[in-house]
Amino acid sequence: MARAAAEPDEDGIPHPRQTTAFFGHEAAERTLLDAYRSGRIPHAWLIGGAPGIGKATLAFRMARFVLAHPDPMSAEVQSATSLAVPGDHAVTGLVAAQSHPDLLVLERTLSDTGKLRTVIRVDDARKVAGFLGATAGFGGWRIVIVDAVDDLNAESANALLKGLEEPPARTLFFLVSHAPGLVLPTIRSRCHRLLLRSLPDEALGKVLRAATGEEPEPALIAAAEGSVSRALSLSEGPAFKLRQQTMAQLARLPAIDMRELHALADSLAMADAHAFDMVMDSVNAWLSTRLAHDLQDKAKAAQLAEIWDQVNTAARDTDIYNLDRKPLIFRTFARLADAAAG
Repeated sequence: MARAAAEPDEDGIPHPRQTTAFFGHEAAERTLLDAYRSGRIPHAWLIGGAPGIGKATLAFRMARFVLAHPDPMSAEVQSATSLAVPGDHAVTGLVAAQSHPDLLVLERTLSDTGKLRTVIRVDDARKVAGFLGATAGFGGWRIVIVDAVDDLNAESANALLKGLEEPPARTLFFLVSHAPGLVLPTIRSRCHRLLLRSLPDEALGKVLRAATGEEPEPALIAAAEGSVSRALSLSEGPAFKLRQQTMAQLARLPAIDMRELHALADSLAMADAHAFDMVMDSVNAWLSTRLAHDLQDKAKAAQLAEIWDQVNTAARDTDIYNLDRKPLIFRTFARLADAAAG
């Protein structure tokens, strides 16, 4: 596989190139399969949706299927009911080993210091031209996966655009995006859009069982909001426990259990940035729900909007200046108690 470089897996999640299990997006899978076997598949697809729900997994799944079955009119393709390719198929092994000559993957790469770059470099994006200009290694399709197109800067986006504008025959692009509405119009207009929704709880549970071999807690599935990566991240760190503590405190409002609040503040003071963000997300979700409920009461809505601004400004300052988080928690819940009592 021609690709930019290896990206380390995060939170123990197998890379999409290694993932063969697929749940919850059967309609999107069917859309790609039907388009391929029609013989008139669009050459570029923008696969959009929230982070961690399987967009890249679907892109690699489609890539394996096309590379394994290069003739869309073949009996195998015409009778297929999914994009599954057997784990012992040669294409599956080549893609997993990053050695298939007809697949180019653009993604953020590691710097010389070992840190993941914040963007896809223009030098990597320029590899698309050479890749498309060469003869397909196995005489079939050439496929480019960009994971994610959101990580392109202006220069690398322009380099990719040249390939999108006039691709050779039997070329497919799959552009993964967490915010497809923000993708450059020049790129978006050349792609057929495929939107994936967050995984339903049942599908998320199946993915987690396949990934961990364990039965996930219902509360964990609810907190993950349809994202596999979010669920695995929560299950492996203190963020989920802190979220549960926060939710318990929010449920008591306007009453406050000071002993439990001290415990929450003490735990949060030692937690990482991810756990801090999870706690603040829970607080903001509570405020959002209250605001929607009290929207017709202008005075109450104004109070909630002011509290929202105060809480988030204080949280941002705490994060930027590395301030003690404990006072923030006490002040936040005091304001929330006032809002709940009003």
